[in-house]
Amino acid sequence: MSDQKPKENPLKRILLVFSMVAFLGSTGYGLFGLYSNALQQPQTTATSEEASVDQQLAAKERGYELVLEREPENRVALEGLVDIRLQMQDTQSAIAPLERLVELHPQDAKYKIKLAELKQQADKL
Repeated sequence: MSDQKPKENPLKRILLVFSMVAFLGSTGYGLFGLYSNALQQPQTTATSEEASVDQQLAAKERGYELVLEREPENRVALEGLVDIRLQMQDTQSAIAPLERLVELHPQDAKYKIKLAELKQQADKL
């Protein structure tokens, strides 16, 4: 008996090599796309989040202003307007609704204290 290896079909070998190259190529292409998108997204997301937050604050501010047009003595709307304007870092604009709160509720010391603090900050600017 002779030790003869069965002859492999060269067509099978070519198909196997071609399949492996195609698999590795498609996997590499997919991973490259995944990583390149992951590197680009944080830059655009940060700026869009900042714009979104600014838009939300502006919308809330406008909402409080609309309430105050109908109900100028609305305590919740006045407090909300002060808070929103402080979040927007608009100290000067936050003073007017806070002064109104002091007029409406002179017995509430927290409004007077906050007003004095804001006026000091505005003077420094």
